[in-house]
Amino acid sequence: MVINMEFLKGEDIYLKLDKKTAGNIRKQWLPAYHFTICDMHGDQVGGCDLRIGYNKNAYYGGNIGYHINEKYRGHHYAGKACLLLFQLAKKHKMDYLIITCNPDNHASRKTCEYAGGILEEIVEIPEDNDMRKIGETEKCIYRFSLQNY
Repeated sequence: MVINMEFLKGEDIYLKLDKKTAGNIRKQWLPAYHFTICDMHGDQVGGCDLRIGYNKNAYYGGNIGYHINEKYRGHHYAGKACLLLFQLAKKHKMDYLIITCNPDNHASRKTCEYAGGILEEIVEIPEDNDMRKIGETEKCIYRFSLQNY
């Protein structure tokens, strides 16, 4: 599917596509878009990605990942990037998205709330999940119904 990405621009930020990755069925990785988050001066303020589709890994790891460089935090750039990514997900006919974070990551929880997420549950990560192998134990599961955007 070829999609014009010009709509990935807001008042404060825009998303610059870095790469697209194919999924890996064996590892249960979904196809994904990877972006640099830029402010309107072109400064790179962080990064984000959107994983297309649904599976067990996406439930625990989320459809969207993001990070904001420390110097640029406090401007809702991650939340604004999520709102832009919702539009791309809709073009892929996705009905909802999951974003997860650690329960003690208050900044990420605020980002999910800023973007309109509903906290579904706080879950223990299964033993066989890759995140568990690196020491993660729990995730907050936020759901975003895309019909609201």
